[in-house]
Amino acid sequence: AICGHGCKYGECVGPNKCKCFPGFTGKTCNQDLNECGLKPRPCEHRCMNTHGSYKCYCLNGYMLMPDGTCASSRTCAMVNCQYGCEEVKGEVQCLCPSGGLQLGPNGRTCIDIDECSTGKAVCSYNRRCVNTFGSYYCKCQLGYELKYVSGHYDCVDVNECVTNTHRCNLHAECLNTEGSFKCKCKQGYRGSGFDCA
Repeated sequence: AICGHGCKYGECVGPNKCKCFPGFTGKTCNQDLNECGLKPRPCEHRCMNTHGSYKCYCLNGYMLMPDGTCASSRTCAMVNCQYGCEEVKGEVQCLCPSGGLQLGPNGRTCIDIDECSTGKAVCSYNRRCVNTFGSYYCKCQLGYELKYVSGHYDCVDVNECVTNTHRCNLHAECLNTEGSFKCKCKQGYRGSGFDCA
């Protein structure tokens, strides 16, 4: 099966027919599915959408149980946590709904960890890190696009000369390079390639 536009977060199952991986939607599976808007709602109290997934958390005074439900807790209510809490050996600890968040100085609210600047994020060599609240994702470097090549997704060089996205002068020729392009004035013309006289 061939999908002309590719299936960004999914696989091609028929002519231009994509089957999306969980958490993604759209004709080419390029959109994040907002699970928080689904019916029935996936979380009992509050839901936080993330790239390709979601996290549940509880209202203040409740604690998140392993099955994702929220149980009432008097001690939790007294601590006033932003995202619910858990009790460990009689001690009440506030929780953050994802590993990309950490408890702030007050011990009750959660602040974002920028995985891109702390070096926690692992993106392959031709991808760049994009931080999100509570997480991050890897995006193709500028000059590259995500394409389905020989059974898997890869960031492939965009040939600006073919896609006509170069800014070369009318009297210059475009030369594609890895991740970019160059402009060279044609014979009889002089200049930068962007300006030829």
